[in-house]
Amino acid sequence: MPPFLIIAGIAVSKEPDRIFAQPLDQVPDFAFNEDVVRVFPDMIKRSVPGYPTIVENLGVLAAQFAQPNSVLYDLGSSLGAVTQSLRRHVRSEGCRVIAVDNSAAMVERCREYLKAQDSMFQELLPVEVVEGDILALQFQPASVVALNFTLQFIAPEQRLALLGRVHQALVPGGALILSEKLRFNDEQEHALLTDLHVAFKRANGYSELEIAQKRSAIENVMKPDSLEEHRDRLLAAGFSKVVPWFQCLNFASLIALP
Repeated sequence: MPPFLIIAGIAVSKEPDRIFAQPLDQVPDFAFNEDVVRVFPDMIKRSVPGYPTIVENLGVLAAQFAQPNSVLYDLGSSLGAVTQSLRRHVRSEGCRVIAVDNSAAMVERCREYLKAQDSMFQELLPVEVVEGDILALQFQPASVVALNFTLQFIAPEQRLALLGRVHQALVPGGALILSEKLRFNDEQEHALLTDLHVAFKRANGYSELEIAQKRSAIENVMKPDSLEEHRDRLLAAGFSKVVPWFQCLNFASLIALP
């Protein structure tokens, strides 16, 4: 039996997330290792409100900005869900996708999923999956750059420089699509949406132990920004317009125009 299924045109793992289901003497920092890779589709679907909607519509949005003979980047591509969406929706002549991730386990499984997608669909965009650090990436002229829940794992002091390089790589008519978990400057708003996010995870079957241990694992690894901080940083990086297009609880996605 294959280790993945095809759901809505996207190859995904079918293994449930039980990583934090048992008490741990010491909770290690979250890492995109083989254990996480194996359950990642289930983990992110049950942890990120609106994730399937963001991924599917990211391909739809990309089709509006993709320019002929340009590159579409999926930065921090993980298992390639965004790459698969780009390939299914974008039809501009001469486009190709470059998916980049620094986790060897993610890259290996991503290539398997893309091979499965190739067997299901005809005339998909060509794709190259690269294991590497997006901070060291030499960008080619691009019309779409997707940073889907990736920037929040970059050190805060390195985010502006990365976005500046993305802006320089974008061709006229292109766009950056940035999805992130948000924090909120208003304490009551932040507390409310945090509580609602916890309720979302409970409703998706996570126990109090799993929620608490996952929070401990990720709090030193993922550093969210506010919507205002994202907007100010994108403008400082050279983007001319920042348009939020989606928000569900404390998760949002933005379009930034060069």
